[in-house]
Amino acid sequence: MGLISLLWGMFALVWMILALIPLLGWGNWFLIPFAAVGAIIAAIGLLFTRSEHSGRAKAGLILNGIVIVVGIVRLSIGGGFI
Repeated sequence: MGLISLLWGMFALVWMILALIPLLGWGNWFLIPFAAVGAIIAAIGLLFTRSEHSGRAKAGLILNGIVIVVGIVRLSIGGGFI
């Protein structure tokens, strides 16, 4: 679960960088739910793995959380159109 959430977060991060380009802000409307699913997968991974093996799940949770926050800020600034 940790590896899946980490890869999910990396893909979401690339998507977030593309959505920062003007006129591609509409991508944030799809990015935020996508990253939320990744954060849920990471949380499940944290619950079911031992503490010494939960590094990937923690990284995935942090990465998806950052993507969600930046996506929300970007939508609040431009409304998703610019």
